[in-house]
Amino acid sequence: MKSHRANAITAVAGTAENPMKLSDFDFDLPDGLIATRPVKPRSAARLLVAEGKRITDTHVNQLPEWLRPGDRLVLNDTRVIPARLSGTRTRLGDAGTTSARIEVTLLDPGPEGTWNALVKPLKKIREGETVIFSDELSAELLGKSEGQAQLQFNLTGDDFDAALTEAGAMPLPPYIAAKRPADAQDKTDYQTVFARTPGAVAAPTASLHFDEPLLKILQDNGIAFTHVTLHVGAGTFLPVKVEDVKTHKMHAEWGEVSAQAASEIAATKQAGHRVIPVGTTALRLIESAARGGQISPWRGETDIFIYPGFRFQVADALMTNFHLPRSTLMMLVSALMGQGTIRQIYAHAIAQQYRFFSYGDASLLIPE
Repeated sequence: MKSHRANAITAVAGTAENPMKLSDFDFDLPDGLIATRPVKPRSAARLLVAEGKRITDTHVNQLPEWLRPGDRLVLNDTRVIPARLSGTRTRLGDAGTTSARIEVTLLDPGPEGTWNALVKPLKKIREGETVIFSDELSAELLGKSEGQAQLQFNLTGDDFDAALTEAGAMPLPPYIAAKRPADAQDKTDYQTVFARTPGAVAAPTASLHFDEPLLKILQDNGIAFTHVTLHVGAGTFLPVKVEDVKTHKMHAEWGEVSAQAASEIAATKQAGHRVIPVGTTALRLIESAARGGQISPWRGETDIFIYPGFRFQVADALMTNFHLPRSTLMMLVSALMGQGTIRQIYAHAIAQQYRFFSYGDASLLIPE
C-alpha cells in the first residue's frame, strides 16, 4: 500500500444567499431496518428502482431488465484493508508494570511504514511507546494531532500486508459495530468481488451486491464495465455538524481515473449511452475528473461536495444503498433526484421495510 498525495479538488454548488439546512435531509428511520448482515447470495438483495417519481420494487438480480445495451457501469475496485487492530501497551513505572488495551483504526498511510490512525483511548499512550498487536506486528506512537495518532509500524510492504491480514479485523461502520463485533465472515462480506487495489477503510457498499453470475449476465446483455479507484476513508462516516450544509468541509480521499477509464466513459457518452456509477464513491470520483466539462484522466485527492444545485457532467443515473439521515450522501442523492423526490423514495423504502446502510438493500436512481 502506497501513500498518494495530490492537490485536492473541491466542487460545490448553490449560493450563500440561499442557505440549505441540515434538517432538510433528516428523516426518521426505525432501528430494525439497519442491516447487520448482508443477504445471501449478494444479488438477492432488494432493489428499489426510481425513474423520476415512478417507483418499482424488485431485486438486484433483476438489474439487467433495467439496463440497456451500451450502458456502462462504473465500478470502484478499491480493496478494504482489515484496518481495525486491537493491541496492548505495556509501561514500567513507579507502580510497577502496567498495561492498557489499545484499539486502533488505520486511516491513511504515510511514508516508510507510518500511518495516521484513530486510537482509543488516546490518553492511555504516550509518544515513544509501543503497542503490540501480534507476534509479528507492532507500532510506536510518533505523535498526536487533532484527535489522531501517527504510528510507525515495525513492518512495511508485503510483510506489513501479511501481518495486518492476520491481526486485523474489518472496519465495520459505527452503526453496525455498535450492534455486533466484526468477525471472520466480514472479511468476505465487506469486500467486493472485484476488489483489487488495497487502501480503503470502508467498502464501496453498493458494489457488495454484485456476484459473478450477475456480472456475467450483465456482460452478456451488452452492459460495459469501467473500473476506477477511490480509497474510501473513515471520514465517510463523520456526521455533518453545521446547520448550513454549504459550510461543511468534506474529508479528502485518494482516487484515480485512468486514461483507459476516461476514454471508455467518454466514448459511452459520445455514443449517446448512459454512464451509471455503482456507488456514491464512483460517482464522486468521475465527477471530480470531469470538472472541466468532460471526463479526463485524473489522479489525486478529492473532497468534492455534491448537494442540490450541483450540475452533473458524467453520471446519468446511480446505483446506491440507502443512506444515513443528515449525511452528505443524502445530499448527493437529493442533488441527483431532487429533494422532494428523494423524500418520497425514502418514505416508500421505509414503508416497504427495505434494509438500510452498508449491508442493506439497493436503489437504482434514474433522474427524469
